[in-house]
Amino acid sequence: QVQLVESGGGLVQAGGSLRLSCAASGGTFSRHLMGWFRQAPGKEREFVSAISWGGGATDYADSVKGRFTISRDNAERTVYLQMNNLKPEDTAIYYCAARSSKIGIPWARDDYNYWGQGTQVTVSS
Repeated sequence: QVQLVESGGGLVQAGGSLRLSCAASGGTFSRHLMGWFRQAPGKEREFVSAISWGGGATDYADSVKGRFTISRDNAERTVYLQMNNLKPEDTAIYYCAARSSKIGIPWARDDYNYWGQGTQVTVSS
């Protein structure tokens, strides 16, 4: 069983930056693909980014490509999401997720086994 706790959310002006962190406990962190999703009010939860077990492979939604960077520190059991040049449309609750299979980097939320409680990111215009 893997427990995930996100932190780093907050209120920022458009063009600003935030760094989200997700600390994992339980399980073998290095054997989990890690992802970030987000859910805006009235919308479905959507894929943002994910990173492979060793960090060698990453994927991003088109809407954040070039602005967000995912990384992980297996020794610290933490995954990060650096968000730059934030836009009001990035406003959402951001969730950390873990997938126990090493195959692929899926975008579907059903492919992830464990979820955090989320952290709110609000970008003002």
